[in-house]
Amino acid sequence: MVADAYDFWLFDLDGTVIDAEWAYIRGVFDRVGQRLGRRFTDREAEILWHGLGGPRNATLQEWGIDPDPFWDAFHEIEEPQQRAEATYLHDDAATLLRTLTDRSTPVGLVTHCQEFLTDPVLRHLDIDDWFDTVVCCTDELGWKPDPEPVRQAMAGLGVDTDHHGALVGDAAVDIGAAWNAGLDSVHVERHGHDTRGRCVLGDYRVNTLDALLAAPATDGGVDDA
Repeated sequence: MVADAYDFWLFDLDGTVIDAEWAYIRGVFDRVGQRLGRRFTDREAEILWHGLGGPRNATLQEWGIDPDPFWDAFHEIEEPQQRAEATYLHDDAATLLRTLTDRSTPVGLVTHCQEFLTDPVLRHLDIDDWFDTVVCCTDELGWKPDPEPVRQAMAGLGVDTDHHGALVGDAAVDIGAAWNAGLDSVHVERHGHDTRGRCVLGDYRVNTLDALLAAPATDGGVDDA
């Protein structure tokens, strides 16, 4: 199985391991829209929350929105405990992560979710001990697909490019970060190509992370997308 093929694993958080309830997402964008004097449609909220259009700052700029005041409002509005209580764990991610933990495989997290939100979410879901290192991207460190956050996570695991590693994510920036850091990539498509509006390539493309625990395909890859 694919899970046995790597010395360590890195995971994106939102959209890969966890997700937030729609009512919470809609409420956040309602309040951000009030701050900015611009209403966000359901589709726009979905695109920005899940990064369906690629790098979010580029999407915002395409829509004529200055990213800095958007993110200032977004982070001021999000309340850590409310976010944690509105968050759920994907069953397939839980199965894979428990398997890796049982095998003592080093596992890390590389997320765009900020530390003030990430820590409460992990504690609320009682999964903080599933990860040997957690790296939250920042302007100083870099944002995926920049490889620097991935390299910091690898350092936290005590591994380097001599070790065979993979990064799992639901967005194109996760795949880019994996490849830029010299890792294999797994793209999990949780929304469908039609909803995303594009096909994201990766070394492995799956609709469910359970596929990584199954026997590999005859060509050595897994693609259930």
